[in-house]
Amino acid sequence: MKPSGGTLQHWIDGFLRHLALERNASPHTVRSYGADLASFAVYVEETLGRAAMIPEVDHLLIRSYLARLHSKGLAKSTAARQLASVRSLFRYLCREGVAERNPARALLSPRIERRLPVYLDAASASQFVEITTDKANGLRSRAILELLYGTGIRCSELVALDVPELDLQGRLVRVLGKGRKERVVPFGGAAQSALLAYLRERSLLRPKSDALFVNKNGGRLTDRSVRRLVAERLRVLALAQKVSPHTLRHAFATHLLERGADLRSIQELLGHASLSTTQKYTHVTAKQLLEIYKKSHPRA
Repeated sequence: MKPSGGTLQHWIDGFLRHLALERNASPHTVRSYGADLASFAVYVEETLGRAAMIPEVDHLLIRSYLARLHSKGLAKSTAARQLASVRSLFRYLCREGVAERNPARALLSPRIERRLPVYLDAASASQFVEITTDKANGLRSRAILELLYGTGIRCSELVALDVPELDLQGRLVRVLGKGRKERVVPFGGAAQSALLAYLRERSLLRPKSDALFVNKNGGRLTDRSVRRLVAERLRVLALAQKVSPHTLRHAFATHLLERGADLRSIQELLGHASLSTTQKYTHVTAKQLLEIYKKSHPRA
């Protein structure tokens, strides 16, 4: 057992460094853990009236923190995420020999109502991505939307793409996903045509790097810019439902499943570590499941 000296904040800092340097977690993941654990550390310090040492953080203190979150009216999903962050911190401390046990392990996460993601049928998805224009910005928008829907990649993965990671002839793109895990994802003819048209006009935007998608100043396009693009497309089409870049990811997975792709293959394409995560990205009705069962089961 290593000595448990050092304040809670000291070990939180060590945990965040571990995530970034040893686990290759994305900057977004590190920031999310950091925000959750900073909130927890502030509560502990306010409760004890001083900086806490690791042995002082027990399950009662963590439970009272969750009660505080509930009293503030925060969503159950927020409380569940905060508890998961504290659990992860103490798993790290146990592995490092700093803590003897994980005080958050026995606490139950708030029960969260599972909601299906917003669903776009194939016709609506096609309508959403098919921007007709010959202007540079419009060609870029079409290429972005076609690639999001045609590959199911995350918005953060899309804006991080560089031109050399695109194989237009083979219709493949190399993506660096969560945990810096690399995967190769195919795309179809519609995305290929949109990308070819955009790349012919990309030089007009005077790119300052190899970034695939650049803004009017030639810099790499941001995640926020892509979300604005999607919001503007939603406004133009006057669709009643909400649509985000993630909605196109959901549509990609669901439409593949509807047409016979298996979940394991979809899992690989989406870059999910867990099959249960992939299942949440699909939207299959009971009627469709019954039809699949009747066609596939020998005793149906």
